[in-house]
Amino acid sequence: MKDFTKEVIGIAVPVALQSLLASSFSIVDQLMIGSLGADAIASIGICGNVWLIFNVVLGVVATVAGIMISQFIGAKEEKEVWSSLNVNLLITVIIAVLTTWVARKMPHAVISLYTKDDSVLALGADYLMITSLGIIMLGVSTILSTYLRCREHANIPLIVSFAGIILNTALNYCLIYGKAFMPQLGVKGAAIATVLSETLTLILTLSGFIYSLKKDKVRPVFTLILKKISKLEYLKMMAPILLSEVGWGISQAIYSATFGNMGVDDLAGYTITYPIQGMICGILSGFSAAAAIIVGKKLGAKEYDEAYRTSKEIMKLGMMGSVIFAVLLIILSDAYVSLYSCNTVIHSVARSMLMVFAIYTPVKVANMIVGGGILKSGGNTYFVMAIDMFGTWLVGVPLCLITAKVLSLDIVTVYAIFSVEELVRLILSIIVFRGKKWMKTLGLG
Repeated sequence: MKDFTKEVIGIAVPVALQSLLASSFSIVDQLMIGSLGADAIASIGICGNVWLIFNVVLGVVATVAGIMISQFIGAKEEKEVWSSLNVNLLITVIIAVLTTWVARKMPHAVISLYTKDDSVLALGADYLMITSLGIIMLGVSTILSTYLRCREHANIPLIVSFAGIILNTALNYCLIYGKAFMPQLGVKGAAIATVLSETLTLILTLSGFIYSLKKDKVRPVFTLILKKISKLEYLKMMAPILLSEVGWGISQAIYSATFGNMGVDDLAGYTITYPIQGMICGILSGFSAAAAIIVGKKLGAKEYDEAYRTSKEIMKLGMMGSVIFAVLLIILSDAYVSLYSCNTVIHSVARSMLMVFAIYTPVKVANMIVGGGILKSGGNTYFVMAIDMFGTWLVGVPLCLITAKVLSLDIVTVYAIFSVEELVRLILSIIVFRGKKWMKTLGLG
């Protein structure tokens, strides 16, 4: 039991800290960029939406890579491990190259899909062209980091992430404002800082990757031939995850648009909760990553009973952590909201929203662990897609629209009611989990 807990913590804690660091420094970056004015904020925000598309696709490829690598490590199929890494790296590079080409060749056309304002368009196009130079590096770093976590070297991506974030923040300060003998470049400076930090991240990730090979005494195999799974099986793993992510993105847009029409104070109150929600989910996402890797290895080794037992133990640990954070959030919600200089209505809405979020936190985390980690580890990602689609489009979105548009309820009540989708998803996930049909070894059907 002690070794198991150590293994879970060895993966979960570095992933959690990495997410926490990213969230914390993201807030700092937003504050620095915010001082540049409305046009700069709008242009960078638009580019963020553009890169979100690439990040979603990259996340899907990384998820599939994690499923394959962890299972083949468990099965002790070293050639398949390397084939999995190489194939997913190649696909990532191809997607990144295409994305870079579009961003470099037609930046104004891309930004014009979001705005017609000349100033925002010009700033956004410049920012897009420069930051596109870091896309390939980001893709390669992400897939290599997935490999490192599967090999139980999760501390390496954490250290690399910390170094990259520190450099990005420091360069943002210097290049945006012209500090430390550097030119004052504004939005362009923020873009250059992003590219340079991605460069450092790639260099350090490659160094960590080479270090892990020497430590594990593993020799790389340069092959793209997958013998255990076919191209069709690969696509069957990827397509449902992609559809789930796209569906989730559309649903979030619907929720945001609905809240946006309920009043400025309501929307502001909800927006205040974004950072703390993202931070808590990010911290607890480590359990999901640990579940996917550890259970995947058990399935690869055909240790099905052990995979099932391990899954339940990780769920218990995750639930304990989520309850602790939920209680802390309830206790500290007033202190957090008071950090914002807003009127009493906004404070009241934000405080109430955090209370609702705290109540649902254990359910959200359980969904992350079961749906986002355990059920995916067997490679049959249709289970997760079906559960996500049912919960979102047959429960969440209809409840949101009915309570807001038809019943005209207040934003807190709307949020509390449509969040029932999390509970529905969890019930369906537990049913699938107990049925054990998700426990598959890649290459054995």
